[in-house]
Amino acid sequence: MKKDNLVEYRNPGVALPVADALTEVLRSGARELLQQAVEAEVGEFMARHRELKDEGERQRVVRNGYQPERTIQTGIGDVAVKAPRVRDRQGTIKFSSSILPPYLRRTRSLEELLPWLYLKGLSTGDFSTTALTALLGQDAPGLSAATISRLKEVWKEEYAQWSQRNLAGKNFVYIWVDGVHFGVRLEDASQCILVVIGATADGKKQLLAMGDGYRESEQSWKELLLDLKQRGLTIDPQLAVGDGALGFWKALPQVFGTTQGQRWWVHKTANVLNKLPRGLQAKAKSDLHEIWLAEFRVDAE
Repeated sequence: MKKDNLVEYRNPGVALPVADALTEVLRSGARELLQQAVEAEVGEFMARHRELKDEGERQRVVRNGYQPERTIQTGIGDVAVKAPRVRDRQGTIKFSSSILPPYLRRTRSLEELLPWLYLKGLSTGDFSTTALTALLGQDAPGLSAATISRLKEVWKEEYAQWSQRNLAGKNFVYIWVDGVHFGVRLEDASQCILVVIGATADGKKQLLAMGDGYRESEQSWKELLLDLKQRGLTIDPQLAVGDGALGFWKALPQVFGTTQGQRWWVHKTANVLNKLPRGLQAKAKSDLHEIWLAEFRVDAE
């Protein structure tokens, strides 16, 4: 009789009949820690107002039970918690938990997961039927296709506000540029995301701009750089660092005329090593690294 060596795999979209014991332990611990943190927060609030009295010399700010229990969606599933109530007998002092805001329904880390899943190619309808069911459980509420669509509008608005922020008075000594190509969510395979990062004289880095481009073309880069200038970046950076994409290097002097250019060291290294036999590449890479470090020290001095 032949031995059957086939292994049956479960459908990840189907809820398992037996609960994951470890996840239950983690969820229970998370609930206890969250409740403890909220209790400590309200305790500190009460201590700050301990000396206040009303007209009858009673404690003015007092505990007043709990809000109805609600669940917070987290990476380990729903965690139930009760928010404490605080009452001011004169009605002017309010308690609002910074740990558990009134309308919080899911953790920040989960909110940040949703756009990443969308960018990775997950369709709007699949959020509630596949991926998030596996992450949050079969009964995860509030994550319908309509909810995800509303979140998409929020993300668009946040991006619009960020991309229009004022850069007046900023002085970035260096800028790094690159075109990032993704495999999803782009109508045309030639499209990419153009990215500009700036560094101030004291070494602080800041993401300055992101925009869609076509094949990292001269026109695409020029429009992005002009947008930086129109938003107030009127001081030319001293140095721009990027790869060999010709579109950026053609656009740069048209917008920031005094900015010098430098190729990525990693790209220059790769170009040199490609011309050498494989057996010599490791030694050449080490030597090139030492040469560039020495040049950097001389420039810094």
